[in-house]
Amino acid sequence: MSGTPDTPTPPPTTPDHHPRDLVGVGIGPFNLSLAALAHPLDGLDTAFYEQRPAFHWHPGLLIDGATLQVPFLADLVTLADPTNPWSFLNYLKTRERLYPFYFAEHFHIHRAEYDAYCRWVSDNLPHLHYNHQIDAIRWNPERAVFDIDYTQLDRDGEAEAVGRTHARNIALGIGTAPHVPEPLKPLADAPTVPVIHAADYLLHRDRFLTADHITVIGSGQSGAEVFLDLLRHRPAGAEKLHWLTRTPAFAPMEYSKLGLEHFTPDYTHYFHALPETVRDRLVPSQWQLHKGIDTDTIAAIHDELYRRTLHGGWPDAVLTPGVHVRTAGRVATTRVELHLEHVEQGTRSRLTTDAVILATGYRERPLDRLLAALDPYLRRDASDRPRVDEHHRLVLDPTVTGHLYVQNAERHTHGVGAPDLGLAAWRAARILNHLTGTTPYPQPQRTAFTHFGLTPPTGRATPRTPAEQRGTLVRLKN
Repeated sequence: MSGTPDTPTPPPTTPDHHPRDLVGVGIGPFNLSLAALAHPLDGLDTAFYEQRPAFHWHPGLLIDGATLQVPFLADLVTLADPTNPWSFLNYLKTRERLYPFYFAEHFHIHRAEYDAYCRWVSDNLPHLHYNHQIDAIRWNPERAVFDIDYTQLDRDGEAEAVGRTHARNIALGIGTAPHVPEPLKPLADAPTVPVIHAADYLLHRDRFLTADHITVIGSGQSGAEVFLDLLRHRPAGAEKLHWLTRTPAFAPMEYSKLGLEHFTPDYTHYFHALPETVRDRLVPSQWQLHKGIDTDTIAAIHDELYRRTLHGGWPDAVLTPGVHVRTAGRVATTRVELHLEHVEQGTRSRLTTDAVILATGYRERPLDRLLAALDPYLRRDASDRPRVDEHHRLVLDPTVTGHLYVQNAERHTHGVGAPDLGLAAWRAARILNHLTGTTPYPQPQRTAFTHFGLTPPTGRATPRTPAEQRGTLVRLKN
């Protein structure tokens, strides 16, 4: 594959009544990966819709110096197609930054750089439609297509026009939403109370830095990065910071090479084949695979705290694990009172603070509203969750002949790798292979040294095709 995507060909004009082969709902990294891998496939008619005006990846957490927790090879396409022009390395080439990157020796790139790379793809890739809010999805049995209703938004996010498009297949990539614990929801929803989710940290940082006392709640990477950033911007001896976590320790993320094999296709296949009850037991027990803190960040926090002891005294920073917030309320008009409980001690106390930052993670956005009209067709598990098959499709009634794929909404069926950027290209390639009924992106037959079950992998299950032996990709034909 040659050339660069700086001057992409414009998308073909397609009447709204003409069904597309694939419509993507949401344009985050996962559906952007799907769009990038679908782009070079001949004869595949696609469109992707997003209600936001442009691509932005966690803008409130693009803290200076913060890096991805996956290598740069976990871009949108490389692990499925290293020759694809939408790769991170090609992005660097078009920006004449390959040599600086080469000498920088950064295996883990800055988050801001990953965001800029994704925006470069989204700005140049055709068939992406921003300012389009998907309102409803229905199955049309007469035409054997999905009917998709949308509202086109203006620059201010107000409704400008309504429309309908049709698709033979859909990929849902609506992402996750910031999670606010129940005791703090009323305060977070009140505009005058200084309680925010870490997703909005940079939007409020300057205002929060003027607060007399700041509390960070949450034990993961985001909580650590926010605490470190606050610490670096507070005067020595007058930091007035509290960091509280539910976990029993400020634990490092599992980052050993064999531990990382839980984020391979091999483990995903293994996990999907387990009984539902076993999967439900495994997911919460594996929190340290994805909810721990990078060891470099832990070291940077300790170094910053230690530096503040060099001339005697201790920094005014309290780090307490094993604590959860029972209730919370206002004090006066803007201060917040947290009612805390220490699990191991069985003790309770109160903490009054001037600002609270919730690094309490994200939850999958519920599909119920969007798929309300498809509810009679959905097949659910014992916990009333949508069933998802090995091809990342929602299991639907056999009368629905179209496919409804999901991305990052299948942790309960595919494990901790569902939200991991390192599996984005593999999953997108798997979806496209299944959708087309061909192998434009040949899949590896083995990806881990670990045998996760008693039946070990046996290498490639089928002989390599001539195209695979030549290292070429099979493309769809018109």
